[in-house]
Formats: sequence, structure tokens, C-alpha cells
Amino acid sequence: MRIALFITCFNDTLFPRVGIATTRLLERLGYEVDFPEAQTCCGQMHFNTGYQREAIPLVRHFVDVFQHADVVVAPSASCVGMVRELYPAVAKLSGDQALIADVEQLIPHVYELSEFLVRHEGLTDVGAYYPHRVTYHPTCHSLRVLHAGEAPLQLLRAVKGIDLVELPDARECCGFGGTFAVKNADTSLAMLGDKIRCVLDTKAEVVCSADTSCLLHIGGGLSRQRAGVGTIHLAEILMETESEAIK
Repeated sequence: MRIALFITCFNDTLFPRVGIATTRLLERLGYEVDFPEAQTCCGQMHFNTGYQREAIPLVRHFVDVFQHADVVVAPSASCVGMVRELYPAVAKLSGDQALIADVEQLIPHVYELSEFLVRHEGLTDVGAYYPHRVTYHPTCHSLRVLHAGEAPLQLLRAVKGIDLVELPDARECCGFGGTFAVKNADTSLAMLGDKIRCVLDTKAEVVCSADTSCLLHIGGGLSRQRAGVGTIHLAEILMETESEAIK
């Protein structure tokens, strides 16, 4: 199977290592990974801040870039949620019947990484090794938009050497929400404070998530408190193997 990697602009700009980890993981599992260099932003930021018509060209471009892929995989529940849940609305807003049909045909082939591995491929043990104490933050988009459920946790539970500890009040939002954190800074910081308290209660070395946007927010709070707790994307844990750790 040939997989088209949708890296997302957020990861490409701020967390390029996540795209590298995703690629190495998928190739280790035997998949051919293609990176369409013409890809750009999915348009989520535009759509969520009220510029819905301005998102139309981005949706059209996404379809042009990825429409011939067997499967599109992204290490971002947030951006996959935009494609699967909101692209039909943007296409409808355009009034372009061809775009509506193209979006309808494409979106069943677009997956968040853990969804693809667990639900599409039936994989939970990917041969990962990560001997650290980890807690997992399920993002709002993975929970409430994609309904990824236990998929990320199933993958983490199968990692050798991991000490996976449950995050108290895990389903609570971290307070990021994209531009929400800018427009409603006080509320966002209060929510972040609650999330950090829960993370620290676990005594974890690192907090893991399927969205680097949330990790940026949580990691910033942890750093300001000099908490000594790191952040890591799910793909980065799953990429690690025991043989590499020995080296």
C-alpha cells in the first residue's frame, strides 16, 4: 500500500520531527510513503475563524494534491477532523458540484495515524520500545470529532518497557483551541492550569498526544513552571525500537 503523508502546516513549521517519525514508523511496517510537496494548509484556521469562503481554494488544492492517493495519513487528529467533518460543508458552500463529488470520494481515504494503524490495518503492537513513564492526553478533535476512542491507547499499551499512567480528567480540554487561546487568553490559561495539575499528578516523565498543537500549549505551560516534564507525539514513541535504543 502506498501512503500519502499529509504532514500539516503546523507540524511542518514547528514539529518537523513528527513527520520524520511518522515516515520512519510506516516504512518500518512495510508501507511505501509518499510526500506530495505541493500540499499546503488544510484551511482549518480559516474556517474556524469565520473565513469560510477563503477556505474553498485550500480545499480544492487539497483534493487536487491527494485525490489519487490510496490512503492519506496525517499525524494530526485536528487536521484530519477538518478534512473529514468540515470539507463537505466548504465544498457545498462553493456551489461547485465537481468539488462536492471529489471531496465525498476522497474523505473516506483520509486517516489520523492511530486510526489507520488500529482500525484500518488491525495493528496495535508496532514493535515499539519506550522505557519511560508516560501519560496520554486525548485531544478534543480525536475524542469528539474523529471518535478515535481507544486507538492511541491501544498502541501505547503494546509498547515494550513503557510505564503508561492514566491522566486524571483526561477528557477535559487543555485550553488551546487554536485562536481560542489568543482571543480568550485568561480562560485558556485557566484550563491549561487544570491540565498541567493533572499531568503533574501522574508523576510522568512525558505527556503524549496525537496533536502537536495541544502539546505546544501544554509544553509551554510545563516549561514556564520548570516542571521537568517533556512532551512527545504518539508517532515519536511508536517509532522507537529496542534495537535502536541499544545502539
